[in-house]
Amino acid sequence: MNWLVGLFFIVLAISIFLIVITLGSLPKLGDERTIYIKMKAQSYTFTVVIGVVLLEIIESIYLTAWTDSSYEGMNPFSFLVAISVIYVISLLLSKKKYGG
Repeated sequence: MNWLVGLFFIVLAISIFLIVITLGSLPKLGDERTIYIKMKAQSYTFTVVIGVVLLEIIESIYLTAWTDSSYEGMNPFSFLVAISVIYVISLLLSKKKYGG
């Protein structure tokens, strides 16, 4: 279990490092393009977050209403790591697509 927590921290640290590096390299491209690239990455990540939260709500309703088991919720740390990885990937793809 300890190596799993360490792996989560490593993935989170790598994600934060890549986000900072990518955001740091964006101002060279121009203000409008930088804003557009950030906006595209943020909107895609927000869409994924809303989708995951809606699936969790549906799961909790299903488990509490139609089964005998109870809903245990999602792990916020793994959710944070997953969302930061999605943001890094969408930011890098948006930069590649719109930034040249």
